[in-house]
Amino acid sequence: MTEGGPTDEELMQQFEEELKKLKVSDLLLQTLYTVSSLGYRKLSAADRDLDQARLAIESLRALLPVLESELGEEAVRDFKQVTANLQLAYADAANEGKNEKP
Repeated sequence: MTEGGPTDEELMQQFEEELKKLKVSDLLLQTLYTVSSLGYRKLSAADRDLDQARLAIESLRALLPVLESELGEEAVRDFKQVTANLQLAYADAANEGKNEKP
């Protein structure tokens, strides 16, 4: 550690304080955003990985019902739409892959 900086004990205490403030629903909501972004990324031509994209879709489908009571109607509707859009993009990407094979 540099002189005058926080000690390991102080850093751990700060971390513990932040954990006390964190709600599971907040973490899961952030996870929905992250998984949906990653799912779209895995459907892009440059980073195509249909197995990972499918896992992202299934994860969204599993987590959203758990969070429905914690989220507002608008957020639930938005994530359902994101999931549907990902499913459509997945189908398009899967069809493209079939058409490219000799």
